[in-house]
Amino acid sequence: MYNTETAKEIATWSNSYYSSDFHYCQETLYKTKKGAYFIHGKGGPLSSYARPSGGNGRTGGSDIVAFSKEQAFAWLELHDLTEEAEKEFPDHIEEA
Repeated sequence: MYNTETAKEIATWSNSYYSSDFHYCQETLYKTKKGAYFIHGKGGPLSSYARPSGGNGRTGGSDIVAFSKEQAFAWLELHDLTEEAEKEFPDHIEEA
């Protein structure tokens, strides 16, 4: 079970849209007490978290997605969360 209340929050990323914007998207990377990683994401009707809503409509939604250690590190890199990546995965960081 993935629980955002009991897991450790590693980092949060947002696309900087207002939460009322249809494109809004926010994701938070967590680590469970047993060391499993997961993302809790939420977004508007035009985000990857959108859900069908009657007929052809769409509404905002949220989801939890399990991540491997490698996926968690890649997610931090993708969103330029370098400080958090260095703190959580010091063995993955190499000096140039």
